[in-house]
Amino acid sequence: MREQLLPYLVTLLVAWLATDLLIPWVTLAAYRLGRVDTPDARKVHTVPIPRLGGIAIFFGFVCSVALVEWLTPGQLFPHSGPYLGLVAGAASIFLLGIADDLRPLPAKVKLLVQIAAAGLAVYLGVRIDFLSNPSGGLILLPPMFAVPLTVFWLVGITNTINLIDGLDGLAGGVSLIAASTTALIAWQTHQPAITLLALALMGATIGFLRYNWNPAKIFMGDSGSLFLGFTLAALSVIGVLKLVATAALLVPVLILGVPIFDTAFAIVRRAMQRQPIFSPDRGHLHHRLLGLGFSQRRSVLIIYGICLLLGGIALTLTGIKEGIVVLMTAVGLLVWGFSGRIFGTAKVSNTEP
Repeated sequence: MREQLLPYLVTLLVAWLATDLLIPWVTLAAYRLGRVDTPDARKVHTVPIPRLGGIAIFFGFVCSVALVEWLTPGQLFPHSGPYLGLVAGAASIFLLGIADDLRPLPAKVKLLVQIAAAGLAVYLGVRIDFLSNPSGGLILLPPMFAVPLTVFWLVGITNTINLIDGLDGLAGGVSLIAASTTALIAWQTHQPAITLLALALMGATIGFLRYNWNPAKIFMGDSGSLFLGFTLAALSVIGVLKLVATAALLVPVLILGVPIFDTAFAIVRRAMQRQPIFSPDRGHLHHRLLGLGFSQRRSVLIIYGICLLLGGIALTLTGIKEGIVVLMTAVGLLVWGFSGRIFGTAKVSNTEP
């Protein structure tokens, strides 16, 4: 049993440690390059913050994946297709994010590159080939439907993580919860490669969050949020969606429920106001919690609680008993989070929970 768990522990810890060690160097480089996020009317931070943290997240993930594959050849990539597609697509998205962090790109250019990266992943095997039929059996998708559906999912989820990256620790924590839920489902359903990749993502995110928790010392930037979003989307396609279960289609939507629904409401809101879809505003869930008087930390923890609640439901639907524990944790966190408002103890300060 110890030998079986060792690759999983190494994957998590190496990604964690590598990211943690890289952050100070990335922070120094960001300051020297002048790549800092300056405050404005839409943002909640009040001092310039370096924004290249995604570099540490990406290379922490890569170091972990490369080491495990070197120590146990074939353990992480038992088949070349979809796993190579995930890595190639995620690397392409990361490079796009770096380019945008260094010199902001037009929204249309970013969207076209995202579609190209998703197309590359699909070409290499990351594809939604079938959907589970709630009444039993499978619905096989012909390529003319499978390809655009997969590209839409990959690009859509990539941007949802990017759009919720508005408070210290928010995008990282939401991604951590999603990766943890994916890893647990993959572990319980005997998908070792998906488990290892999800653990690598978890470790890299944990290493980053130590520096990104309020008050943040560094932001992940587009290089981090786009990479996390794309990787989570691809993991759900080649892992969770492959489950032959009636709830398989609903599970990834629940795992990524907060960014999906927040983005969907943002699109509807902007369409009703006749604003461009990619235009920024202060109508996101975290902005509304701040508007109710919650502090940054408490707002983020409340959203964590919602993510855990949806993740617990996803685990329960797949028959994983640990889902009950996650649900209880979520309820406790939400009761604590909202109690500050109910009993008048919520803090407006950005440094108090």
